[in-house]
Amino acid sequence: MVNASNKLLEVKEVHKVFGKGQSETKALKGVTFDVLPGEFLGIMGASGSGKTTLLNVIATMLKPTSGQILLEGQNISSFKGGQLAAYRGNHIGYLFQQFELIDNLTVKENIVLPLAIHGIHVSAQEQQLSELVNRFDIEELLNKFPSQLSGGQKQRVAAARALISNPSIVLADEPTGALDTKNAKVLMEKLSEHNQLHRSTILTVTHDANAASYCSRILFIQDGVIFHELRRNVLGESQEAFYERIVMVMAQLAGGSSNVL
Repeated sequence: MVNASNKLLEVKEVHKVFGKGQSETKALKGVTFDVLPGEFLGIMGASGSGKTTLLNVIATMLKPTSGQILLEGQNISSFKGGQLAAYRGNHIGYLFQQFELIDNLTVKENIVLPLAIHGIHVSAQEQQLSELVNRFDIEELLNKFPSQLSGGQKQRVAAARALISNPSIVLADEPTGALDTKNAKVLMEKLSEHNQLHRSTILTVTHDANAASYCSRILFIQDGVIFHELRRNVLGESQEAFYERIVMVMAQLAGGSSNVL
């Protein structure tokens, strides 16, 4: 269950240091923020800003040097071994830039793989499977193999896989990075639609202002710290207007200024 404060994810004073002595690099310097249930949160920053490290720490692929990461009130940064693997598999969905589909499995087998790994019979999720393949327009691909798919199709299959087990949060690492403009737009529209219909919580790292404009909130990270935040006024602000504000902040980031609107 979500904790009493209604925060799904809490990142508290997270530091991440690589190396020691003269080779020490401080990738994260006390990052703190919360994610509420149903948010579509974007994290943006230049290469080397710490955004990918931050995502990997939240994903439990890296352990923070200090600080806490709480998901549904549990300090997942302290989990180890089987406890970590079980929690990661049952509560976190992943969407990778390079799809990470398994070549010798069909599209359907790739999508339901998270269920199979955790012993959940596919029949228990047939409705979810049907809805997802419908939403991501991949019904006709179920018996094909990844080698037979385009990049856009592969990423829509990967998105369905990330959502099939109804995870507490989906973590997306540059989900449009390997896609052309048209397929990137389709993917983000589908993710946004799913987010709005099911209140699925999605956290995405992206460098793409177009992709970020589908989010409800953007955190900008620079030199390992949260630099700025934008919230979209969903009722009164168009996606195009939000995109323009994102571009403005990105321009300020590139110039090293902290005077943003």
